[in-house]
Amino acid sequence: MREVSGTTWSFQLIILFILIFACFLSLVVNYFHAYRARNDMLTIIEKYEGITNGDKNNSLKIINNVLKDNGYKTVGACTNEEGNWMGALDLEGNVEKAKEGVKYYYCFQKVSRGDGSWNSNNTYYNIKVFYRFNLPVLGQLATFVINGRTNSFVGNQNSIS
Repeated sequence: MREVSGTTWSFQLIILFILIFACFLSLVVNYFHAYRARNDMLTIIEKYEGITNGDKNNSLKIINNVLKDNGYKTVGACTNEEGNWMGALDLEGNVEKAKEGVKYYYCFQKVSRGDGSWNSNNTYYNIKVFYRFNLPVLGQLATFVINGRTNSFVGNQNSIS
């Protein structure tokens, strides 16, 4: 009888470690997808010198296509306390000024600094993408934010702000 209870205890311990490993693996995979989406967004914003929505150099459309191709579907809230954040309502190009209580696919903020002279009018973008921690049995447990910032550049006149 003692051998049966020892085997049962070790079997339960093995199952516990398998569940912990599955949780960790799920967290890492979701974080990797969001981190890659963030890096792709930063690269596109820097390449097109801003988030633009027009016929030529439409970086907003390119960002949305990259996110769709990568299977990015996580939404989260953009807090608008720190400035003028814009949020993407969908991955079709609809953006609006971020509001409290509304879920967005990603958020961005254009920050301009300088006095307007040709060598001091620099712009950079802050972005937020979201990743979620969910398990197959328990569902979504939490949503986390990954922040990013582009390098400073001169900026495009047609950018969304």
